[in-house]
Amino acid sequence: MPGARPVPVVTVASLARSALDLVLGAGCAGCGAPGAAACQHCRAALGRPRPARPDPCPPGLPPVVAAAEYAGATRALLLEHKEHGRLSLAAPLGAALASAAFGALAGALTGALTGAPGAPTGGLAGGGNGATALVPVPSRPGSARRRGHDPLLRISRVAAVDLRRRGIDVRVVPVLRLRRRVVDQAGLDSARRRANQHRAMSVASGAARLLDGGRLLLVDDVLTTGATLAEAARALHAAGHPPLAAAVVAATSRRAPPVSGAPVGD
Repeated sequence: MPGARPVPVVTVASLARSALDLVLGAGCAGCGAPGAAACQHCRAALGRPRPARPDPCPPGLPPVVAAAEYAGATRALLLEHKEHGRLSLAAPLGAALASAAFGALAGALTGALTGAPGAPTGGLAGGGNGATALVPVPSRPGSARRRGHDPLLRISRVAAVDLRRRGIDVRVVPVLRLRRRVVDQAGLDSARRRANQHRAMSVASGAARLLDGGRLLLVDDVLTTGATLAEAARALHAAGHPPLAAAVVAATSRRAPPVSGAPVGD
């Protein structure tokens, strides 16, 4: 596949942690309760999609739906999967992303999300022009190597499987690339994050054709200031493939009140 992203090798530590979950039951990463990697209570916190909008909102940010708030148990689940390679958490996090994606897609197609096109495209299900591409934002190469896996790509693929079960023709299309170095954004304010991401992304050479004939939905794990998603949307616009909306697992509380009446899940 032209422009295909190399898949990082999963580390021995990640595999060992997942095996421990299966054999011994390492407990909930969100609250510490014994049993599953994500207990029923913490999973429930991941299933409350709502429109999310940072304040201030960066120019070019598409409408976003988040499955949960980035706090407490949800934050712990995401960090445990992302930074500590607890791969068994990909299932609940992917399901959460699928719920957010479903809400974002429904809201965009009906025009219920602020700024969404609202063009009639034949509903959520179906093939042909009804196909949907989930486009994950790119990870920094050094981060993927350090972690031994690409957390967002992993949960995006789980989300795609979940959405297909709902009858949606969907595939993951990881075509975005970083074309220059960006720094870790932890600790940066909104202005510095925008500067860090300014024109940092592009669609991989020869890969734009993979986006033809379908609906595009940007996906990420966390929405903070919106700088990363806004830059990803700009890169897709520049390639002639603007996204309908975006979906994230969680969003920080830096957002305006939810849009009244927007579809937020099944």
